[in-house]
Amino acid sequence: MKHFINLKDIPVNDLRKILIDAKLRKKQRENFNNLEIDKDKPLNGKLLIQMFEKPSSRTRLSFYLAIKQLGGGTITIRPNELHLGKGGETLADTAKILSTYGDGFMLRTDSDNKIVEFSKFLSIPVVNGLSPSSHPTQVLSDIFTVEEIKKKPISKLNITWVGDSNNVLNSLIASSIKFSFKLNIGCPENYEPKKIIMDWVKKNKNKISIYNNAIEAAKNADVIFSDKVISLNDKVNKTKKIKDFKNFKINSKLMKVAKKDVTFLHCLPRGNEVTDEVFLGKNSRVWQQALNRIHVQKSILLYCFGKLR
Repeated sequence: MKHFINLKDIPVNDLRKILIDAKLRKKQRENFNNLEIDKDKPLNGKLLIQMFEKPSSRTRLSFYLAIKQLGGGTITIRPNELHLGKGGETLADTAKILSTYGDGFMLRTDSDNKIVEFSKFLSIPVVNGLSPSSHPTQVLSDIFTVEEIKKKPISKLNITWVGDSNNVLNSLIASSIKFSFKLNIGCPENYEPKKIIMDWVKKNKNKISIYNNAIEAAKNADVIFSDKVISLNDKVNKTKKIKDFKNFKINSKLMKVAKKDVTFLHCLPRGNEVTDEVFLGKNSRVWQQALNRIHVQKSILLYCFGKLR
């Protein structure tokens, strides 16, 4: 049993094994329907319990299909349907109940501490479906998509992020160290990655370049990533933030300074940070990116359950 909480804590050899397995499983399903089960049924009879403290479309649907295709089943519960430390039941006791009824727990949470606490008390694997500081399942799937499109290891590519410093970027930074790829970050002043993140980068002797100019960050990029600037639960002055990011919009001018075959990726949902011309254009692969969540998360579940080939 292994947890999947933060990319920086998982050995790169294990991450690469997950990607290799996902590639094989995707190929084997070329003519399968969504609910058809993989021939080997590796998680037959297993139950994945999912809980969402934050809204979700892709994570909810992709994990549902992932466990189904592996031969298992899933149940989704809302936070108000569990005691979670309230009503006289401790989080440890809740974890014991989850471990009794389920075989795995996928948590999309508004608290980094909560997922760490669960990992201490659960006797089943926990998967981080998103937390305030990390989105590991999204970013590992994104690496899979990049290598699928470019047909080469991500270590040989120039990767650019243009946008806010958030949980997705934190996981991208972690993956840049794990997979040794060059990462340029374009963001306004005062929106740069936190000092604790950059201290960890320096400790691992990795070079990440930060630009307060989007055009500079995008030069010679093989792939440009972005995310919604104003997230659903952003407790900030939204008018000011939109103004601060006005020169960081992904548009045709920015795309032209990257490589001719540059790929645009966005974890969704999108906002005004990207124009329709780019988002719906020939360099955008956002739908392929979203679909690949299923394949990679299947292999993540197999890794957690000790069933990875």
